[in-house]
Amino acid sequence: MTAIYALELLISKVFKMSLEKADKVTEGFVKSEPEQTKVRAVDEPVMAKSEPIPEMPKKSKLASKFLRLADIYSKLEKQNAAIYQREQQLAGVEKEIAGTKGIFKGKQRRELQEQAEQLRAQIASMKQYLSCIVQGYGYKNVKEFLAEYHASKAEYSDYQSAVAKWERQTGNKAESDSFRARLQRKQQEVKGRENNRQSHYYRNDRGGR
Repeated sequence: MTAIYALELLISKVFKMSLEKADKVTEGFVKSEPEQTKVRAVDEPVMAKSEPIPEMPKKSKLASKFLRLADIYSKLEKQNAAIYQREQQLAGVEKEIAGTKGIFKGKQRRELQEQAEQLRAQIASMKQYLSCIVQGYGYKNVKEFLAEYHASKAEYSDYQSAVAKWERQTGNKAESDSFRARLQRKQQEVKGRENNRQSHYYRNDRGGR
């Protein structure tokens, strides 16, 4: 074997080994390509789904009656204030009667006693009229009306709280400003009368009211 032939054989062998190595590199690249594609798919951003808007709270049947019941309650409070004035007058007359002692004050005492009797009759009639007010709206007596009024007030308060929460969550307004203003005025009026009234007037439902 000549030196030239041996050199050619060596070069051919090296070239063949280089080709085989290149084929292996290419095959490895092809096999790894799908795995890289999968990784990209995992890294793709996922669009967040929008949350549904909560449904607006609804009034219960009893809560829907509150404004009408508040009007009736207002009439009772006005009548109650008038009764209180008469009772104050009666207390003053009775105090005067207690101070009219002796023979020379007999006439004055009789006049004061007559005045006291008139005031007692007026007070009894005014208290009876309380029943007439609620009976005109279908209630048997004041006690029955007050039970429904307080239950309605509690449910309406719960409804208002639910609406306020709904408005904060959605940024919407549930009611018109005019309605809110009317309701606030009504509640302030009722609250003011409740603070000034004498607590014993409605407790015992006197005279079958």
